[in-house]
Amino acid sequence: MGTKPLIEVLNGHRQEVPPIWLMRQAGRYLPEYRAVREKAGGFLDLCLNPELAAEVTLQPVRRFGIDATILFSDILVVPLALGRKVEFQLGEGPKLEPLADGAALASLREVADQNVLRPIYETVSRVKAALDDRTALIGFCGGPWTVATYMVAGEATSDQAPARLFAYREPDNFQKLIDRLVETSVGYLVGQLKAGADCVQIFDTWVGVLGPDQFRHWCIAPTRKIVAGVREQMPGAKIVGFPRGAGMMALPYVEDTGVNAIGLDWTIDRQFAREQLQSRVPVQGNVDPLALLAGGAALDCEVDAVLQAFGGGPFIFNLGHGILPDTPIAHVERMLKKVRHRRA
Repeated sequence: MGTKPLIEVLNGHRQEVPPIWLMRQAGRYLPEYRAVREKAGGFLDLCLNPELAAEVTLQPVRRFGIDATILFSDILVVPLALGRKVEFQLGEGPKLEPLADGAALASLREVADQNVLRPIYETVSRVKAALDDRTALIGFCGGPWTVATYMVAGEATSDQAPARLFAYREPDNFQKLIDRLVETSVGYLVGQLKAGADCVQIFDTWVGVLGPDQFRHWCIAPTRKIVAGVREQMPGAKIVGFPRGAGMMALPYVEDTGVNAIGLDWTIDRQFAREQLQSRVPVQGNVDPLALLAGGAALDCEVDAVLQAFGGGPFIFNLGHGILPDTPIAHVERMLKKVRHRRA
């Protein structure tokens, strides 16, 4: 068996050249992805087709030779498996049946529909079989708060007010929703790990709207339960948390959730992240996706700043959020070359 650099970092070991993968590295900026997407039909059709989903998961590995690939799927397969209607409309993003009040909770399934999740586990198995011994496979789920925001509003909103109001007005019912998502997410991540994922990531991309008390209650506490639940069934499981917009709350997140590493968005203060977070766990990030889109000297300066901030400790090079669809491939290639030619 070869050594996977990404897993070495998750074990706390600094690598001379940090391992690299990129959020949304399989996507519309790649012509080979667009060809498969057109063939698949709808976005969910692609996510639930193991042959095609495995193909797009592997495309960035073939093109860029990156150190890890992340399962091609979507965080909203969890509400789909819980019986909610989920659609992806071209140019408009996801649309769900709004779960507007406690009464609507009765329509949720008690347990996830494995017919929805089984194709995703098959995708994981297919990708795992196609990877070499050095390339890690990352599974994932959405954080319960983030998934709940979509379920309550029925779509993405700028401030997640519908979910925040639900949580204020009906805290007991909102807790029931979060608990259902925690339980489902544990099973979903365990299924991915059993199918061959080397590690998993929890994407909590909308927690930046929460105040400190709400952050502890709706982000840290559910994440801690997921981490503990996964490790109860899969001891030693490697779990990365990505609480986008956490800011200073990233410290209690690291201290209280039990994650092996934290993903950093591009807004966090890098000195704080190095001194307070990387001193405790490995960090991942945090190039601004717009700097990658801009390219040139701006991108070079951003990459240098990230490497200078975090290259001295256990670190996974990544973006602070996903690659933007208009990003030129040449900019990605320039960034990867710059990282790979770094020497300590």
